[in-house]
Amino acid sequence: MDPALLRERDAFMKRAKANPTVEKRKKPGDSGSEVSRSSKKQKLSKPSSSPAPPRASPMDYKTSAGSSQYRFGILFKIVKFLKARHQGGINDPLLLEEILDETKQLDITSKMKHWLATEALISNHQVQVSQEDGLNKFCFKPKFSIHDRKSLVKLLRSYDLHGKGGILMEDVEESLPNAQKLIKSLAEYIVVVTRPQDKKQVLFYNDRYCRFSVDEDFQKLWRSVAVEGLDEKKIEEYLTKQGFTSMDASGYRKVTSLQKRKKGKQKPRSFKKHNDHLEGVLQDYTETPPQK
Repeated sequence: MDPALLRERDAFMKRAKANPTVEKRKKPGDSGSEVSRSSKKQKLSKPSSSPAPPRASPMDYKTSAGSSQYRFGILFKIVKFLKARHQGGINDPLLLEEILDETKQLDITSKMKHWLATEALISNHQVQVSQEDGLNKFCFKPKFSIHDRKSLVKLLRSYDLHGKGGILMEDVEESLPNAQKLIKSLAEYIVVVTRPQDKKQVLFYNDRYCRFSVDEDFQKLWRSVAVEGLDEKKIEEYLTKQGFTSMDASGYRKVTSLQKRKKGKQKPRSFKKHNDHLEGVLQDYTETPPQK
């Protein structure tokens, strides 16, 4: 190396050492600001070519087998379809695949089909299950087993005889196909009453033996009596004070079983012994087997 350059370098180093230097101290708040600036620079210096995270796809209820809302939505469509078939006069049982085909729900998962076939439809009180050739078939199960006008009159008569009252119109419409048409043809045997609290119609049996005519004057007197705010006990007390007697309604009463008396402990019976005076005289002549 050139000696002239080496001498210039040595002279430069000596001059640098001779010059005094003052160290600038850092403020306590500068360290945090420098760290934040460096982090910002690092963020800005990151390459923009890195792939963006994939966006979360919207939830698909058809693939989400655990969604209870989706499950019971499918079950509701099936029960509604079976009910509509029954009310139309068709109640032959169908396979699960046939029901799903009719309701346009063939795209459900196999897990959902297994839940419908083994749990949901079997435990539903509105679905009746029957087996044919080892396969489960399903149809609608109405509240009452009535199929024609005769069975409807018979049901209403049994309710009347046993004091059960009437039957809701909606239950009859659910159980009997073409219910409104048959009810109109049975106007002589049925009385329709609308409940004031919920405006629902109730069917009662119209017993011909209870039909009698009442004088109009008596009807006016009966309807003129205001009994609002009075219960049956207060009305009965008022009538008894006025000299009227009441009679209990003759209905079916539950027969209470009679309580069985508890038997006392039986003392051991003492038997009379015979021939006690010959106790030492009697001998035993039974042959004893030879001892080995």
